[in-house]
Amino acid sequence: MERMMAIDRRQLMTTALGLSAAAITARPSAAATTTYEETVRASRAPLQPVPRDRELVRFATLAANSHNTQPWIFSARGNEILIAPDFSRRCPVVDPDDHHLFVSLGCAAENLVLAASALGWRANPMVDGDKVRIALEPARPEASALVNAIPLRQCTRAAFDGKPVAPDILRQLENACREPNVSAILMTERAAIAKITNYVLEGNAAQMRDKAFMRELVSWMRFNEADAVATMDGLFSRASGSPSLPAWIARPLLRFFFTESGESGKYRAELDSSAGVVVLAADRSDTSHWIAVGRACQRFALQATALGLKYSFVNQPIEVATLRPQFATSLGLGERRPDIVMRFGAGPDLPKSLRRAPELVMRPTQ
Repeated sequence: MERMMAIDRRQLMTTALGLSAAAITARPSAAATTTYEETVRASRAPLQPVPRDRELVRFATLAANSHNTQPWIFSARGNEILIAPDFSRRCPVVDPDDHHLFVSLGCAAENLVLAASALGWRANPMVDGDKVRIALEPARPEASALVNAIPLRQCTRAAFDGKPVAPDILRQLENACREPNVSAILMTERAAIAKITNYVLEGNAAQMRDKAFMRELVSWMRFNEADAVATMDGLFSRASGSPSLPAWIARPLLRFFFTESGESGKYRAELDSSAGVVVLAADRSDTSHWIAVGRACQRFALQATALGLKYSFVNQPIEVATLRPQFATSLGLGERRPDIVMRFGAGPDLPKSLRRAPELVMRPTQ
């Protein structure tokens, strides 16, 4: 799912390019910063009762999704909303069978179901082929900590504080993952996390040596506010704690600072500082089960957010096809496919990523 780049060592960057430190580290103009922040605030504003369908779609789009590609199309008619895959936004290298894409649809569906309940609508989702069909029925509005967490949730690619999480909080996180035909494996022992770390590092090494993977990843990177606002999608550098840089500076520097060893060190530090790791695995590997995994994944993320925790994806062991069976065996899953890997703990706030406006992802019903 969401993966970000790391760019640091600013002094070395300035030396390599012969630029002043001020030129490299200078913040964007106040207008550009305000534009980005205003856009974030608009997409993450409190939920409103009207216009109902637009508001439900707006909250649905705040879901987790791979590379922030936002691979969904919504249509609404009467009391029914349809979520369909947008295959023009698929990532064929990292996600050749569209597994992450359909998990992303499940994440969006869960957000929509929760937002609908807050507005007084009971949402009944049903998988219809490669789509999610959601029927709405009038109901009593239900306040929910998970709904309140939707605008606050983010994938936090930063080191956490390394402190353990209390048993009652672990139970709440595990309960949030409950979904028919989906299992959650929650690990907090340091030995178990170290084992996960080894698989993450092996997967990261394989991906970073894959030129096609790197080209695809870089194509979704947004190095500064202007680039991010222009597309309203992708992996914005500051959302992972990296500096905002002009693209003409950042792109040539990638080969120097976005390296296998650098990323491996970052992932090791992130996992070492995490309170735990959770792995989600469905009973079967098909579209409907991947969507179910997405719903469980999103609830976990929202529950963590509601409890004041952060999380991020470390999906490398499931994204590298040759590594995935070994990873499954290590978890005792047998022939079942591990679908999602997330680490969690207490960590810092980072800038939120952008989302396209509902008007850009809604289509008329045929």
